[in-house]
Amino acid sequence: MAEPRILLIDDDASHAEIAGESLERAGHHVTLAHSGDEGLRKFREGEFDVVLTDLRLPDTDGMQVLKRIKATDADVEVIIITGYGSVEKAVEALHQGAYSFLEKPLNRDALRNTVAKALERRQLSLANQALHRLVNEKFGYEGIVGSSPAMQQVFNRLRQVAPTDARALITGENGTGKELVARALHFNSKRREGPLVAVNCGALAGGVLDSELFGHAKGAFTGAVKDHQGKFEAADGGTLFLDEVGEMPLETQVKLLRVIEAKEVTPVGSNKPRLVDVRIISATNKNLVELVGSGKFREDLFFRLKVVEIHLPALRERQGDIPLLVQNFINEFAKQYDKQAKGIDHAALNALIAHPWPGNVRELRNTIEEMVVLSSGEKLTTADLPQQLQADLPVRAAQISSSETGAASLVGMTMEQIEREAIRHTLKAMEGNREQTAKALQIGERTLYRKLKEYGLN
Repeated sequence: MAEPRILLIDDDASHAEIAGESLERAGHHVTLAHSGDEGLRKFREGEFDVVLTDLRLPDTDGMQVLKRIKATDADVEVIIITGYGSVEKAVEALHQGAYSFLEKPLNRDALRNTVAKALERRQLSLANQALHRLVNEKFGYEGIVGSSPAMQQVFNRLRQVAPTDARALITGENGTGKELVARALHFNSKRREGPLVAVNCGALAGGVLDSELFGHAKGAFTGAVKDHQGKFEAADGGTLFLDEVGEMPLETQVKLLRVIEAKEVTPVGSNKPRLVDVRIISATNKNLVELVGSGKFREDLFFRLKVVEIHLPALRERQGDIPLLVQNFINEFAKQYDKQAKGIDHAALNALIAHPWPGNVRELRNTIEEMVVLSSGEKLTTADLPQQLQADLPVRAAQISSSETGAASLVGMTMEQIEREAIRHTLKAMEGNREQTAKALQIGERTLYRKLKEYGLN
């Protein structure tokens, strides 16, 4: 841990020197100031964990210093020093956010102990902030990469739905990031401090799924040698994520409906219901409306689960996000595997943009991981592409130059015409996102804007 930084504001120079020396002997770095203005200036210029300020200063008072410091950084701990025994002022200071107060003349042990406790609270606050940053980085909206119009709609819906307790149904093909969205909903909700429990409804047979969801009592069936807590109870106070809910057997659907309506679960083999407070988020890659029509999914359960639907587009429907995703994955895996890779060249990126990605973002992520692991330079190239994508390169090149894509034959075209077509088709692939178009073409944004104006491409 870095040396704790203390700012001591006291107009009594000799008293400040003695107190400062005592704190430095305790292992703290102390900065002295002898007026309120000087103290606030040094606070703005430096970084401090704890501020000690005299209540009475020649140009202001400690209460004003306290208010201004807290307005700048609410997590900095402030200790008020008074030589006048004003309990009323001390209590007011505590109400205004001061950590504690000390009376002059300062007792060395009391000074050191109070500062040490203030530093402990400061470190706890910083640790919590770091944890929240990590959670947001990994599970928050920032972890879901995309700038395309389709993804902006997803972000907008997430921001609206996350703070509520509304049940949400996440739909989309395999690999589009449904679990990531479920995590974002949980960690941006008021239940973020509670558990997030996930169950894959398609991976378990009916009887086993019942036991996993609702729990079972000892002796409920052969092998049930003790009571087993179900996922609903495990998620109490938090969120239960039902992945592949379209695979859930009808018998289990009936029991799930009862839990949603009664807000209680009854373990298998027991007749004692238990109250549960759980938010349910579901996900499926199936068309539940069709399943309802064929009698494979209960209509009443469908409407209970689908209070709000969040649909994730397939990657082929948001090609403009591919450069962002690729760079994000390169950064992640270069750090994980200690590789030099920092970016990707134009040809390799174009090959990735042209690929249909049946496995969606998951497939793209696995592809970039493989490319980074096998790379030897700072830029990924077509030589780093998986064999299947390398085999597809001639086919993709032919498709791009065919009338099916709307691109004209290069034969007989001037370099200016070729450049215009390259910009036009890249801009279309990026769904009009000029920043991503410039990155894909490996030119500056200013250059792109000039070319767009020059070629009349708006």
